[in-house]
Amino acid sequence: MQIPRLIHKLDHAPSLRARSIWSTRTNVRRITTTSPTLQASIADAQSLRVDHAEEASNQVVAAMGRTTSGKALKVRRYPTFATLEEERLYRKQHLAAAYRVFAARGFDEGVAGHISVRDPILTDHFWLNPLSTHFSLIRVSDLILVNEAGEVVEGNEPINAAAFAIHSAIHRARPDVHAACHAHSTYGKAWSVFGQELDMITQDSLRFYKSHGVYKQFGGVVLAEEEGKRIAEALGPTSKAVILQNHGILTVGQSVDEAAFWFLSLDKTCQAQLLADAAANDSKPKKFIPDVEAEESFKQVGTPEKGWLAFQGYYDEILAKTGGDFLR
Repeated sequence: MQIPRLIHKLDHAPSLRARSIWSTRTNVRRITTTSPTLQASIADAQSLRVDHAEEASNQVVAAMGRTTSGKALKVRRYPTFATLEEERLYRKQHLAAAYRVFAARGFDEGVAGHISVRDPILTDHFWLNPLSTHFSLIRVSDLILVNEAGEVVEGNEPINAAAFAIHSAIHRARPDVHAACHAHSTYGKAWSVFGQELDMITQDSLRFYKSHGVYKQFGGVVLAEEEGKRIAEALGPTSKAVILQNHGILTVGQSVDEAAFWFLSLDKTCQAQLLADAAANDSKPKKFIPDVEAEESFKQVGTPEKGWLAFQGYYDEILAKTGGDFLR
């Protein structure tokens, strides 16, 4: 499903169009059941949404905005473009920003980690970081365009071979995915050693409800083409994330903004899971969120629109802190 394109001027805040949510997988175990009374109360609450008067474009991200004079206020949304060249620039700018955001949150570790975004013109090509440039220094002009064969089409630096093995397989297997993020974050690594999916125990974990998988194998540094394919298979046809056992985490999205926010959120969700597991005992058992509530909440917190929107504050922050240095 492609994000629609309309006319857009790059110097103003983006708007939002309602889109259908991603399909979800069904191979996550049921945690518990919900009582008929609670289900009825949920149905009543849904019929009385406080944003019932909003346009669908606001409702899809649970935004409300209406002035006393009746003027409707629209939330930011993924921009639309007059040309594909404009969209290419936008994707590269937000890719560079994502690297800066990752660096600011300690997701860098040597030359490990990589974020890619599909080129909107050469759609079987994608942009990556140069191998030896620190995340905190990456600019638009540093980015490397790579084709399906791993050949550098634009740029003067080599790329991470493991990055190509993983990202090329994902972009090939998932035409709906325009970006993928992988880094060796501390909490993502720590949770990965269990080789398990996350429990649905917090509201934020519901972003990944039936929308993440586990790659239950560690094949060393990913340099083999077949290993990249297996990771893509573990991600599945619709999920937004995969936990790589004994390795770390990986997220994808229909925009680099979305994929980057899912990564930020997934790492924090891994942290919360580790803390909850450490604190849990017979007198303090974990309480799981029932499927009915989880499924409904996913529609509010787990959509591509919400992922894109949630990253915009991070983009604004890094833009202000760097004075736009990454845009060069």
